[in-house]
Amino acid sequence: MLQTRIIPCLQLIDESLVKAVQFRKYGYIGDPCNTVRIFNELEVDELCFLDIRASLENRIPNYKILQYIADECFMPLSYGGGISTFEQAQKIFSIGFEKIILNTQAYYNPGLVTEIATHFGSQAVVVFQ
Repeated sequence: MLQTRIIPCLQLIDESLVKAVQFRKYGYIGDPCNTVRIFNELEVDELCFLDIRASLENRIPNYKILQYIADECFMPLSYGGGISTFEQAQKIFSIGFEKIILNTQAYYNPGLVTEIATHFGSQAVVVFQ
């Protein structure tokens, strides 16, 4: 029997965690690094971070906040938001994230999914459609 896994999915806008209300209004809920510390104590199985406005605003991933998150975290990490090139994905993996989450680019550039999966393994790519 498969074991239940706890994987919180946290929404980022720039360097802040937010809670979306009907995908329109966003309320600030905290600092990502402090939240990671809380989830470390709770011993969740994985943490997922999504920069929910990065693709819409045509922004690249915020590597600085991702590095802070990776430095604090004691569990596997996944990230999505603004990833449009293999090099960006490679940099996120080098920071310490185990999975890349694609949505917009999976639609517009499906070859990117194949390129990342070929180099890092199919377990390292998640596609939301």
